[in-house]
Amino acid sequence: MASLKKENRSRLLIAMLLCACGFIVNIVFSRLARILNLPLYLDSIGTMITAALGGYIPGIIIGFINNIINGVSDGTSYFYGSLSMLTAVISAWMGKRGWFRKPKGIIALILSTAFIGGVGGSLVSWFIYGGNSGPIASLSLAKYLLEHGVSDMFLAHLSADVLVDLLDKTITVCASAAILSLLPQTIYDATDFFHWRVIQEKKIKVRSLTVGAKIMSLITVAVFAITVSITLVTYNQFHDAAIDSQMTVGKSIAQIIASQIDGNMVNDYIAKGETVEGYKQTEDKLHVIFESYSDIQYVYAYQIKEDGCHVVFDLDTAEQEGGHPGDIVEFDESFAPYLSSLIKGEYIDPVISDDTYGWLMTMYYPVFDDNGVCQCYAAVDLSMPRITASEHILLARTFSLFLCFFVFLLVTGVFLAQRTISFPINSISYAAQAFDYNSDQSRQQSLERLEKLAIRTGDEIESLYESFVKTTQQTVHYINETTKKSEEIANLQNALIMILADVVESRDQCTGNHIRNTAAYTRIIMSQMKKEGLHKDELTDEFMLDVFNSAPLHDIGKIHVPDSILNKPGRLTEEEFEEMKLHTVVGSQIIRNVIETVDAKDKSYLQEAERLAHYHHERWDGKGYPSGLKGEEIPLSARIMAVADVFDALVSKRSYKDGFPFEKAMDIIREGAGSHFDPQIANAFIHAEKEVREVTQSQKK
Repeated sequence: MASLKKENRSRLLIAMLLCACGFIVNIVFSRLARILNLPLYLDSIGTMITAALGGYIPGIIIGFINNIINGVSDGTSYFYGSLSMLTAVISAWMGKRGWFRKPKGIIALILSTAFIGGVGGSLVSWFIYGGNSGPIASLSLAKYLLEHGVSDMFLAHLSADVLVDLLDKTITVCASAAILSLLPQTIYDATDFFHWRVIQEKKIKVRSLTVGAKIMSLITVAVFAITVSITLVTYNQFHDAAIDSQMTVGKSIAQIIASQIDGNMVNDYIAKGETVEGYKQTEDKLHVIFESYSDIQYVYAYQIKEDGCHVVFDLDTAEQEGGHPGDIVEFDESFAPYLSSLIKGEYIDPVISDDTYGWLMTMYYPVFDDNGVCQCYAAVDLSMPRITASEHILLARTFSLFLCFFVFLLVTGVFLAQRTISFPINSISYAAQAFDYNSDQSRQQSLERLEKLAIRTGDEIESLYESFVKTTQQTVHYINETTKKSEEIANLQNALIMILADVVESRDQCTGNHIRNTAAYTRIIMSQMKKEGLHKDELTDEFMLDVFNSAPLHDIGKIHVPDSILNKPGRLTEEEFEEMKLHTVVGSQIIRNVIETVDAKDKSYLQEAERLAHYHHERWDGKGYPSGLKGEEIPLSARIMAVADVFDALVSKRSYKDGFPFEKAMDIIREGAGSHFDPQIANAFIHAEKEVREVTQSQKK
């Protein structure tokens, strides 16, 4: 536990140091580009190196902080923060796969990051500034493209931004790759934060979405919804505030214009125009007001009557000549609701219209004579598109800033979710799936692998892990104890079988070694058959163990054979031999009764014992007993026992004969192949002559 905390603190310190170095590299190269007056940015080299070494989190931290700090001196830097973070994500993804060390990978990095910076940056700039701002190099190149065949301004700016960023990213990626190639392997190992997680040995299959994917989806939906909501609220508030501000300005300007017009002279102005004393001076004052505010589109004064708007003043603009005093202008449709109020000389609210003269906000302010009668209206039309441009800038800034936070929160959230939820759960799941219960050693190794996970999340997952480890430890202990007891029972069972077989054999007044010899010969035969690839499907380890353990019971039926027949020194009569042959049927029935009595799921051991007892005197040519089976009709275990039983009978001394020499016995087995014995089994027995001889000689000592 202490070592794990120490390792985590060490990794955190290395991560902070890596981020600091990456930030310094960004500052150094970007300042160098400015000092040398290069048409480049070179502000992503540190970000790429950090992402390639440390992964997504350190990379996006550098991209995020870099733009936040740059935004203090350059407000436009906020707009491009998300692009820097996307560059970090791509650099981390490609760096993890070693693309910085491959020529094709470097080209892919250049193209992908240039696309993000060039196309993405160009779209942001165009949306905000409409192509009127941006890096000097891009603007100069765009101007050159417009002068040499590119007719569309947007396409010219897009092409210029992509080309400039392609050059910038080519140098950036190559510089990053060069620096990374110079770093020793120890740096890569120390900053390998892709493995800031519990060890996960393989991917775990899930039925639908992984926990990480669900968390990522939740974060994405939540942050996106928050971003959209806040952006819309901010936009609406800004829009309303901008309209209110424009109205306030418009009212003030209209009021100032009205104050400059002498209401007592309005009718003279309409009738005689510039010839009236004071007209020209008033018009000059209105020009000063017109030029004082960039959003003023038109300045004029109308006398509103039933037949239309009678021009008092109408200033000329660069695009359009104003009307002359006394001219009558038709009412605009947008003023229809206000017409009766205007004729009466009443105040009206600002009118926003979007018609022949564009999107305008019109402010009317009455001009009164000395008797308080409204003689005309001083009017100012304010241009509204600047509000739209400001709204675009606000939207871009808000969305860009939230996109930065979105990428940061998404990657950080996914990383933390994987490290504290997905990877620990997957590791526990894999440890459970891969747990090997087959032997004491495999169980101990599996338990040690589970304990080495050392999951320390400090929450329910850690509690789950500790409970799982404790339960598994108890289970392994129980299995070990059960296995030990099972082995003791199995040994006791085998000992009882040998004692029972010895009891039967002791009535034969022979060597008493027959049961042990035949079991040993069956094991030799089966091992040789496995070496030669015979009966692969049947000759399993379980089958071989069952045959070896049940071999001592093959003559259990002799317990019903009378001593006079069993120990007769001479040849048996035909009747005596018929009774002797019944030991196969009797032995089979005895074991079958045991099978019916024993309540066990695995009865393969007893089933093989029953087959051995019943069929070990059957012959390959069908002339054996008791059933006269032939060929592969005879169970494999019985065909194996037939060779072992006959060979031991040949070499062993009996009451009615002496034992045959080893070579003669082997010749008899060889001669019986294909008639008495399964030829493959007989040949396997002969091929294992060395092992067979060792058993035979050991029994004679």
